[in-house]
Amino acid sequence: MIDDPVLLARAEAVIAAYTAAGLRIATAESCTGGLVAGLLTAVPGSSAVVERGFVTYSNDAKAEAIGVPPDLIARHGAVSEPVARAMADGALAHSRADVAVAITGIAGPGGGTADKPVGLVHFGLATKNGPVGHREARYGDLGRAEIRRRAVADALGLLESALP
Repeated sequence: MIDDPVLLARAEAVIAAYTAAGLRIATAESCTGGLVAGLLTAVPGSSAVVERGFVTYSNDAKAEAIGVPPDLIARHGAVSEPVARAMADGALAHSRADVAVAITGIAGPGGGTADKPVGLVHFGLATKNGPVGHREARYGDLGRAEIRRRAVADALGLLESALP
């Protein structure tokens, strides 16, 4: 991701805007495996903004690291709106960040079902003084790398939207 000039330029803009606003970010990533945090921290000066990142790939990690209730995962599945919201809320609660973005999805090539196909990604966005937001993307079966790239781009968009 850090070799994508468009994504890197957006990450630089996010870091600059969050630095100017005095805000810090936490990430909670499943299908992207830390790519959002990796992209943000590729930017010089990002230590003033990126508070921490959680790679919560397994269901146990979601529960143990950021407090996603296991019964929520059992009821809705790891790739769901309620879990994405809980991941963002948990990342915010388990960090000193002001804004948290969360990503959970099915990047493929396997793992999809009729109800939850490859390319389905749920995002959560939590801020200290607002409700937890959600976005769903259905990219289609574009290949693992492209699904993850698009998810990173959409996560940046959510971080951009959270700026005052």
